[in-house]
Amino acid sequence: MTTHSDQQSDPHPYSPAFTAGGLVFVSGALSIDPDGQAVPGREEAVDAALDRMAERMATAGATLADVVKLTYFVTDVTLREEANRQFERAFEHPRPARTFVEVSDLPYGATVEIDCIARA
Repeated sequence: MTTHSDQQSDPHPYSPAFTAGGLVFVSGALSIDPDGQAVPGREEAVDAALDRMAERMATAGATLADVVKLTYFVTDVTLREEANRQFERAFEHPRPARTFVEVSDLPYGATVEIDCIARA
């Protein structure tokens, strides 16, 4: 098992990515900008969460092409349409498995969080 850390000082007690059994498990990535501020807008927020997730995957040498399962956590279930369009843009056939879940709140005022499992 290998944990992967961001090069920056991270105040959180979890790893951005963890490799085990030939898979990379990527911790939830929020719809925040690189400075930690919540990204406004619907499509922009969905895209920001995917960008943060890709950054975390990169710490383990993985890319979006390696993703086999994603989970979207959103504070508004109507973001599903934006997530569907993003999913179609970001992933080729066969697309990864995906779960879409509405939650009451996310850290830092974010509206979207995405985690994933990818091939190592």
